[in-house]
Amino acid sequence: MKKRLLVIDDEPSIGLILEHFFSKEYEVVVKKNGQEAMLWLQEGNLTDCIVADLEMPFMNGLEFIKILRVSSLLKDIPLIMLSGKDETRDKIQCLRLGADDYMVKPFNPEELDLRIKNMVKKINL
Repeated sequence: MKKRLLVIDDEPSIGLILEHFFSKEYEVVVKKNGQEAMLWLQEGNLTDCIVADLEMPFMNGLEFIKILRVSSLLKDIPLIMLSGKDETRDKIQCLRLGADDYMVKPFNPEELDLRIKNMVKKINL
C-alpha cells in the first residue's frame, strides 16, 4: 500500500509538480491552503508526511504548524515547510514551532523526496 503525502500550496503549479513527481510512490493529496488541509485532517484523513507552503491565504504555514502540533492525533506527522523566503529568521521560526524541515523555493523534487524518505524512515524505526 502506498504511503500518503499531503501537499499544501496555494500555487497550483507546485501542487501539480509534486503530484506528478511523487504519484508513482505516494498517494498524493493536494490542498490549496492550511485551512482546507486542517479540515481534511480533522475529518479523520491521515497522512504519512506533509509538505506545506509558508505563505498561504486563510491559514498561513505558521498558523498551520501551531494547530498541527497541539493536536494529539496529528502532532507527530513529519512536516516540511516550503517557502520563497530564504531568511534565517523564517526558518528558525518554523523549526521552533515544530516543523521538521524547511526548504527554499525553487527546490529540487529529488532532494525533497530524500528528505521525506529520511523522515518517514525515522518514524517507522
